[in-house]
Amino acid sequence: MQVIEHDQVRSRDAHRALWRDQRVHLRTAVPGPRSRELREREDEHIAPGLQGYALLSGVAIESGFGSSLVDVDGNVLLDFIGGIGVGSLGHSHPAVVGAITRQAARLSVGAFTTQPRVDLAERVADHAPRRELHRLQLYTSGAEAVESALRLAKSATGKHEVVSFWGGFHGKTLGAMSLLGSSAKSGVGPLAPGGHQIPYADCYRCPMSLRHPSCGLACVEIGRKQLKAASGGSIAAFIVEPVQGTAGNVAPPDDFLPAIRDLANEHGALLIADEMITGFGRTGRYWGVDHSGAMPDIVTLGKAFGGGFPLTGILTTDAIARAAPWSNASGSSSSYGGNPLGAAAGAATLAAIDSEGLVENAGRVGAAMLRELEAFVDDYPFVGHVGGRGLMLGIDLVRDKATRAPLSASSSLRIFKESLRRGLLTMSYAPRLRLQPALTIDSATAANGIAILREVFDWAKADGFWRDA
Repeated sequence: MQVIEHDQVRSRDAHRALWRDQRVHLRTAVPGPRSRELREREDEHIAPGLQGYALLSGVAIESGFGSSLVDVDGNVLLDFIGGIGVGSLGHSHPAVVGAITRQAARLSVGAFTTQPRVDLAERVADHAPRRELHRLQLYTSGAEAVESALRLAKSATGKHEVVSFWGGFHGKTLGAMSLLGSSAKSGVGPLAPGGHQIPYADCYRCPMSLRHPSCGLACVEIGRKQLKAASGGSIAAFIVEPVQGTAGNVAPPDDFLPAIRDLANEHGALLIADEMITGFGRTGRYWGVDHSGAMPDIVTLGKAFGGGFPLTGILTTDAIARAAPWSNASGSSSSYGGNPLGAAAGAATLAAIDSEGLVENAGRVGAAMLRELEAFVDDYPFVGHVGGRGLMLGIDLVRDKATRAPLSASSSLRIFKESLRRGLLTMSYAPRLRLQPALTIDSATAANGIAILREVFDWAKADGFWRDA
């Protein structure tokens, strides 16, 4: 397979031709000698705590195109991580490359009104989950947007408590970390007060060992009772992911979010939909909330938004956006938020999502991938469940199907390493394996990646190491 250089990917027609049926091409072991050398040099200075998949892979990347990455040793790898949902258009999409290049030659910084920011705001408003949600504020990180959404909810309601969910992830700043429904926040307290975590509808791992729909959404009822007992009566907002990403690409049943909408109404609270990963077509619909019809009051945006450029934001209504002090001059702004480069990248990304039919592509290719992966449940004794929506898929790896005991960390890491050795990058180093390739991925490339994953699972089945505690 020929390695494609950046300067060869210049036109939309060229990228469509080059990005079809992408395959692995290995010249060295992975990681190769140049990757190892660069990692050693970097490790002399870079602080610990980088993204797990990057640290565990040991590779240094030279370039990327579509759903492929080319490392410094010339190996072409298939990328089913996509920056954890950031790479909506794949690597080096000409629309984003061109928009950033042109804008950088004109103006890069500042909060002044620019044509790209106007274009971006209009495109977002055109696709809002509901017409009233058209007030946009822009940022550069997901946590920053979530923090702004929390400040806005508190400004609008005059209340201070926030409800989040088991398994939820919303960022690593203090307020956002206080919402985490996992042990990831351990050791960094004290956290922001006023937080409550209630169960999410993770049906494969239901804490009550019930089945939907006969459960009657018992998780919501437990949450209702928990808040009655623990809340001080000042709940400003509920914040929820339409599909939980970090928890393992967990898709709840469609009646869950409407039930949470009702619960928020009972408390006179706002509903914040954290669409960082689900937004802009990832689930096969433009927004994750579109699958259930539950309408939020505030939406957080990010990841896919900038096509790889750091760009996030929040959407809300006129009435909520007027709340002070959030609405005061400089009260909700950010030094980098809405800068000309980010706005140009975002506008180009949203235009490409529309013109290339990427929402529909995510639904179509994702459904085909899901059908292929569902067969893994019968084929492999360590695959307990396959789920997700669109191009946001998850596989539960287990030691025992009856008990649903998750695969050990060491066994999961062996699957990650073996996938990497064969040229496939996945988030398979945890027992809830996550797949979120670019929205531009075609059926042939998706099938090539799943074929490698099947090879890895065949190897794991034959080896038997997955039984280890």
